[in-house]
Amino acid sequence: MALSLTQLQNVVKHIVDSEPFLHTPEELYAPIEYSLRLGGKRLRPTMLLAACQLFGGDIEAAHPAALAVEVFHNYTLVHDDLMDGSSLRRGKPTVFHRWNENTALLSGDAMLIMAFKYLSAPAVCRLLRMFSQMAIDVVRGQQYDMNFERRLDVSVDEYLDMIYLKTAVLFCGALRMGATLADAPAADIELLMQYGRNLGLAFQLQDDVLDTYGDENTFGKKTGQDISDNKKTMLLITALADANSDQRAALHKLLASPKSDAKVEAVRAIYDCIGVRSKVEKLIGDYLRQADAALAAIHATYEAKAPLRDLLQKLVGRHS
Repeated sequence: MALSLTQLQNVVKHIVDSEPFLHTPEELYAPIEYSLRLGGKRLRPTMLLAACQLFGGDIEAAHPAALAVEVFHNYTLVHDDLMDGSSLRRGKPTVFHRWNENTALLSGDAMLIMAFKYLSAPAVCRLLRMFSQMAIDVVRGQQYDMNFERRLDVSVDEYLDMIYLKTAVLFCGALRMGATLADAPAADIELLMQYGRNLGLAFQLQDDVLDTYGDENTFGKKTGQDISDNKKTMLLITALADANSDQRAALHKLLASPKSDAKVEAVRAIYDCIGVRSKVEKLIGDYLRQADAALAAIHATYEAKAPLRDLLQKLVGRHS
């Protein structure tokens, strides 16, 4: 009998909780253990197992690949928090904030290497090329994100390409790896990738909204960080495109100003006047519908698709 989404998430929790991350020197490994014990939704390894199960694969044989994906994802978070200067992650101090910048760099590097180590298990070593391309694409996306901080002319297409690399690629990669381990048909893997791409884009756009409008206790980190850092989110790109001349001039002035709570409030007020939030939420809905259509087209039973369908519904229900 197929495992539900909750059961698959519990499998992932067991995989991560059973792995001994704390070794010597403790200064290197304690931040790694801390990061991986913080929990979180663990969507990506769950997606990998769900994709493997969808096509009748051996879920237990996919455990090392799921662990590799989870460790890699947390490596990106450790480094992202350092580059963004974020103090909270999942409601707790970030690694660099609790320790220091050098520790975040070195422990993050170790996590990246560990992810490749898990992929050396005999059952999953054939995924190394796939995982490597996914990993470099995520890093490319992070570089584009940093490049965009210095620009005011980022287009919608450029932004969508960036968040595809930074976020959706890891969704697609996890799903593709799971399906590949189950020897799924190429046509169904392509549909699964379309599901992952659209789900990943919707997920990142939702994060854009939550960063500006979310409740900090629910969101797990300080809101308004994207505005403070002049991140070119879909909210800002839409605002700059739809603003009148006075609003656009005010936005440009605010982008040139230093970080402050007043800056965040002022930019949010302009967003509210333009109606940016509803426009981005409509786009999120479009991507979720496309993800649902791709999932529906996969040649598998309705019951077998339940975990991935439930995952999509959970994203629909994410709120501020």
